[in-house]
Amino acid sequence: MTNTTKKQTLSQTLCQGNLAKLPTSIDIPTYDRSQLKAGIVHIGVGGFHRAHQAVYINELLKTPGSEQWAICGVGLLESNRGLRDILVKQDYLYSLVVRHPNGNIDNKVIGSMIDFIFAPDSKQAVINKLAHSDTKIVSLTITEGGYNVNPTTGELDLNNASIAHDIANPDDPSTAFGYIVAALKIRKNSGMPAFTVQSCDNIQHNGAVTRKMLLSFTQQQNPADAELSQWIAQHVQFPNAMVDRITPVTTKADIDYVAQTFGLLDEWPITCESFSQWVIEDNFNDDRPQWDKVGAQFVSDVTPFEKMKIRLLNAGHSVLGLLGSIHGYATIDETVSDKDFSDYLRAFMDLEVTPLLDQLDGIDLAQYKDTLIERFSNPNIKDSLARICSESSAKLPKFLIATITENLALKRDCSLAALVIASWCLYSDKQVNQAQQALDIQDAMRDELAKYAQKTPTDKFAFLKLNSLFGDLIIKRAFNKHYDNAIDALYSPSSDIKEIMKSTLSKKHKKVSAETK
Repeated sequence: MTNTTKKQTLSQTLCQGNLAKLPTSIDIPTYDRSQLKAGIVHIGVGGFHRAHQAVYINELLKTPGSEQWAICGVGLLESNRGLRDILVKQDYLYSLVVRHPNGNIDNKVIGSMIDFIFAPDSKQAVINKLAHSDTKIVSLTITEGGYNVNPTTGELDLNNASIAHDIANPDDPSTAFGYIVAALKIRKNSGMPAFTVQSCDNIQHNGAVTRKMLLSFTQQQNPADAELSQWIAQHVQFPNAMVDRITPVTTKADIDYVAQTFGLLDEWPITCESFSQWVIEDNFNDDRPQWDKVGAQFVSDVTPFEKMKIRLLNAGHSVLGLLGSIHGYATIDETVSDKDFSDYLRAFMDLEVTPLLDQLDGIDLAQYKDTLIERFSNPNIKDSLARICSESSAKLPKFLIATITENLALKRDCSLAALVIASWCLYSDKQVNQAQQALDIQDAMRDELAKYAQKTPTDKFAFLKLNSLFGDLIIKRAFNKHYDNAIDALYSPSSDIKEIMKSTLSKKHKKVSAETK
């Protein structure tokens, strides 16, 4: 191939008309996309959705009789404009690069999305699509923060500016809740059946949380219309689900790989690990996709599965993310490949999380934790610590602080988790690693976290006074003892995070050994 030919080939975009030009080794949609209907409207089309739910639907669409379960994506934020433009140009197709730990790669084109509505330009179009009779499921990946839960009270955060706007302006929605309630109001008033609202975010009891927040929002927005809240409570289902697939942020290297391998340009491909899991409560308003035919699992109660995943995988990510960032590592795989970090993570999982988990039929917890370490170690998934630590203020109350609180209630030691919280304080305060290199901190509460953390040199417990995150943790003497020691060590002029981890772990093992004698 000449340079000219190669340049011409790579200037062609991945789209329906160019699928036939792809190498036969690439898995492409074999179904007729022109015959599909969008039975699912998905709000929040990020990388995870395109590596997870959209992939399950892609596989299901290969089965005749599933044509009604394609996806219409919705972007609520101005930052989604670029994604909309790319997807439209590509006929809503995108490439998926699945990287196995052994180096093998599966290359796919996903065709399950057939439309995308950019809400800032077409608010009524979003509402109309949600209200359309074809729509059976409205699914969500809006991140933990998108549910606007006050972590201290567990109630809807009415102080959030977007929520306050939507409550006051029901005809000008900006949040997922605003759009969903507007569409459900149309359905109720038109005598149409309700759709199912399906959260696919990493929140324990994500369906129950969505239901509680949506009903609270509806009551606040429509105080004179009690019938609407009652109708939603009676007719809308919110199945809980546990979702799992590590999906790093797309990089230029991913785009270059796809261009070279596919011979077509995809401006926003997705890379992910080979592992994927989806456990769903079988609780839907109407018909639902037969996801169990393509690897998902329907259960009557997802609670023990989601607790296992959130407390081990998600919390484990945060443990590695914060400690590894302070040390100076950039990715999860290089962090967990360091024995000091993997030993600390495994001890945290074994000693502070596992005793709180329920036993699950068919799940070997020791093997599950081994698999987590293997997944984190995958050298072909360069998942950045900056991504892992992003929006920690929305994640840690659910992933880590819940475990601390439960251990304290049971009078159990939580010294390993206390060091992680103290490290979060240092991370938010100094915003540099041990080599004095700037950290890429992405958090809606970044300034507020820094404000509290920067008082630490004169008030050791200043960070814990941010009670919207920590609640009454500051008055828990058993926790404060460990937090005090961790702050002293971390803020020492000769501080070395690895030495602090080893010291903390050594004390932990001695305590456990003494208790078991």
